[in-house]
Amino acid sequence: MRMVIIGSGIAGVSFAEKYRSLCKDAEITLVTKETDGYYSRPLLSRGFSKDDIERSIVLKTFDKLSESPINMISGVEITAIDRDKKTVAYEINGQQKSLPYDKLILAQGSSAFIPPPFRASSDLFFCLNSLIDLKKMRQFRQTFLDRGLNPHWAIIGGGLIGCEVASDLAVSGDKVTLFHAMDRLMERQLANEDSVLLQNVLENTGINVLLNQNVQKFIRQDDKFCVLTEETSQFDGLIVSCGFKPRTELADAAGLDIGRGIKVNQYLQTSDEAIYALGDVAELPNGKLYAFILPIRNQANWLAGFMTGQEQSPWAAPVFSTKAKVHGFEANHPYTL
Repeated sequence: MRMVIIGSGIAGVSFAEKYRSLCKDAEITLVTKETDGYYSRPLLSRGFSKDDIERSIVLKTFDKLSESPINMISGVEITAIDRDKKTVAYEINGQQKSLPYDKLILAQGSSAFIPPPFRASSDLFFCLNSLIDLKKMRQFRQTFLDRGLNPHWAIIGGGLIGCEVASDLAVSGDKVTLFHAMDRLMERQLANEDSVLLQNVLENTGINVLLNQNVQKFIRQDDKFCVLTEETSQFDGLIVSCGFKPRTELADAAGLDIGRGIKVNQYLQTSDEAIYALGDVAELPNGKLYAFILPIRNQANWLAGFMTGQEQSPWAAPVFSTKAKVHGFEANHPYTL
């Protein structure tokens, strides 16, 4: 069995390791754009209060995964899936290569969602969606710290990640202004009472929380970055945190059924019987995307069991909860998932 996995996040790596433990003789290849190893994405939003984050965030190096053995192909751009030939095309060091598969697992996760009005000025702001993003932000921030300064950040988006990043920057000594389009923070996850509590916690750490904001665009003026709403405000750095978008482009180009994510059945199988999808990118028949650690790991382990005959029943989401990693905040009510 030639098993090819695209993606080195928790979905792809958990599946690869579990499948290897259940099927000793399978040929398992994991293909990824990443080069830093398998790391904890939830820790990205704590990337400013931890000095050793570049090292501590890495759970396993790709060399360590190779010992499993899992054939690791890292630092590559996956360019196409040929469903007829059952191959994955990728580019490495300027060369085009092809990888055959019997079963293909799509676990590319999600990219940061950039609202259409902001896309023309994407060179003016950061998004925090990968370790590469975090390293760039830390390097940018360090240029201020080296001069004995703490930057003033504008964060666009008061959802889960936006609030976490705002909190971590603030407790690290930076000045933060948080712009949110809605009338309360984390409105998708929190009860009204907890949104108020969260706002109080953030404001008590010095964050300027602005609600009901219609951010129109960004411009640069000399060494400052401007956020345009009804007025213009200047900042040292901008971060856009407006949610995520499943990476469906590769599947779409291959002719698989696409909705919000890659559509799968209750067995995580796409519209092609040889291709499965896991994690952020997989849209279940109920229309849900399970973009949380516990259900993603559960999906990966279940699928490995299913594909080796250990599981018979369709996948069902486990009972799980989430928690905002905001310094000093504890919700009083259950989160909405």
